[in-house]
Amino acid sequence: MDELNQLLRQFQPRLNPGAYVFCVLQKDTAIPEGTISWFVEAEGISVILPIETAERSGLPIGFKADWITLEVYSDLSEIGLTATVSAALANAGISCNVVAGFHHDHLFVPAGRGEEALRILQQR
Repeated sequence: MDELNQLLRQFQPRLNPGAYVFCVLQKDTAIPEGTISWFVEAEGISVILPIETAERSGLPIGFKADWITLEVYSDLSEIGLTATVSAALANAGISCNVVAGFHHDHLFVPAGRGEEALRILQQR
């Protein structure tokens, strides 16, 4: 718990510029250049990319999001950071899709709610 409290004191959430979307590709489809994250699932390949890239590629757009990066190094085995930030956003009625990178966690919140989510996270 001490490690979690230290992370929460040190982390600096940063709202990345731009608008992002989640889309699904068929398994035999190439990942578009500019994709920031992708994951292979049984139903297809889930991708997260800038909305402009999705539109230019003619992809059907799913969830539209603002992207927040938690600027603190958090070990992938760390316990509680994801739960704490997602609970804070859930209490404010903001959904949160978390992607864990090797160095940072990344939150995708509904488009247009990024500034509000950032304020909530900064108050943690």
